[in-house]
Amino acid sequence: MSTTVEKISSNKVKISFDIDAAKFDEAMGKAYLKVRGHVNIPGFRKGKAPRKMIENMYGEGVFYDEAFELIFDEVYGPAVEEHKIEVVDRPNIDIQQIGTGKNLQFTCEVFVTPEVTLGQYKGVAVKKETTLVTDEQVDAKVEEERAKQATEVAVEDRAVAEGDTVNLDYSGSVDGVAFAGGTAEGQTLKIGSHTFIPGFEEQMVGMAIGEEKDLEVTFPEQYHSDELAGKAAVFHVKVNSITETQMPELDDDFAKDISEFDTLDEYKADVRAKLEAQAAERDNNNFTNAVIEAVLANATVEIPEAMIERQIDSMMRDFEYRLMSQGLKLADFMKYTGQDEKQFRAGYRVQAEKSVKAHLVLTAIEKAEGIDATEEQVDELIAKFAPQTGKSVEELKATFSEGDFEYFKADAIRDNAVKFLVDNAQAE
Repeated sequence: MSTTVEKISSNKVKISFDIDAAKFDEAMGKAYLKVRGHVNIPGFRKGKAPRKMIENMYGEGVFYDEAFELIFDEVYGPAVEEHKIEVVDRPNIDIQQIGTGKNLQFTCEVFVTPEVTLGQYKGVAVKKETTLVTDEQVDAKVEEERAKQATEVAVEDRAVAEGDTVNLDYSGSVDGVAFAGGTAEGQTLKIGSHTFIPGFEEQMVGMAIGEEKDLEVTFPEQYHSDELAGKAAVFHVKVNSITETQMPELDDDFAKDISEFDTLDEYKADVRAKLEAQAAERDNNNFTNAVIEAVLANATVEIPEAMIERQIDSMMRDFEYRLMSQGLKLADFMKYTGQDEKQFRAGYRVQAEKSVKAHLVLTAIEKAEGIDATEEQVDELIAKFAPQTGKSVEELKATFSEGDFEYFKADAIRDNAVKFLVDNAQAE
């Protein structure tokens, strides 16, 4: 047997096979033994007809498919391994010669991991933004925490005011006729939240506890109920009780209650430091993404369709797993969103193609620069993953196969490659 490999393009090769006639004749004999039980020959019990008799009636081609499959399974894998071909799709097979007493000759055209033409990837100039944390942002964060400590206090000595929470009964009608869903008792409503029909909350301001009143409102033209859309309505309401939100004083005692700090100034300084750390992380992530985008834009690669489709498959599986964790099925989700599978896959295509290109380009850079990872870096990634499994690092590593270690090492190498690009970029 002999094999040759011809490069057709940057992402496709042709493997040519020339199989000795004796080997093909041997495969034909095995094919006969496998196929004869399915062939009917008059005068013979099924499976007992001689090979020559079957070939005389149906032609020797009746065994070609089976014989070819037997040989293909035996020679294709070793040939791919021998020539170090990284196959990414099923081969397209073309048989040139087949028959008893002849060498079997065929070719396989197959898509392979494409070659990447790297453009500039060291020293790319990328804009880097620095986010400044303002006093207003610090105050807003403090107020957010202050609101969490707020309490609702009953109001007895005044009428409803903006910002109060009211417990009320109401009954709505259109042209004097009550409508479905328009009546309730003991409902709570925060005045100013604008959760009720426009004009409803504003007319409650000034009402006293126990007071009843008719509120005249108009349903919006765009309303979920066509029967009520744009209609004038009257709601008879009664105020049962009023509460107001009381915020804690913004002082040192407040800081002591919600933090480990003794003074409000110390607490605010810590809030600022945390906001600045978050902003810096966002800025760094944005810069990293921008560097990778620039490197990808400078590189050229012809991606086989099969690689994109496989990436879409992977992304859809991940989404399906997330749905399953919420008790939903992908088929039901597509039905609810009015999509079929083709449309759903199309929505992932741009992202999938970008993801595949990023993987190929970064892999090419890793090879070009000889980027590797230390054992300590791999262990750090495993240590981050271990808590998700409920095992210690050593317990988890004890269950690993060689492939598992290679997976974490590949991740560590990728992290180092990204760091290499960022360290060598020019921040503007």
